[in-house]
Amino acid sequence: MSNPIFQQMGQQLNGHNMSGMMQRFQQFQQMFRGDPRQQVQQLLNSGKVSQSQYNQAVQMAQQFRGMIGGK
Repeated sequence: MSNPIFQQMGQQLNGHNMSGMMQRFQQFQQMFRGDPRQQVQQLLNSGKVSQSQYNQAVQMAQQFRGMIGGK
C-alpha cells in the first residue's frame, strides 16, 4: 500500500522543490480541521497508515522542522 502524500513529498525533496512543497503544505494547513494527533491515531487504528509510514512521516517532519529553523 503506497501513500500518495509520502510519494509526493519524497519526489519534491529529491527534486529540491522546496517552494512547491511549502505551497502545498500551506494549502493543506488551510484545509485541515480537527486535532492532528487524533487524526493520526485514527489513521493508524484504521490501517490506512502503517506504523512504518507513521515513523517515516515523523522523521521527515523532524528534518523539515530542522530546515525551517523549528525546535
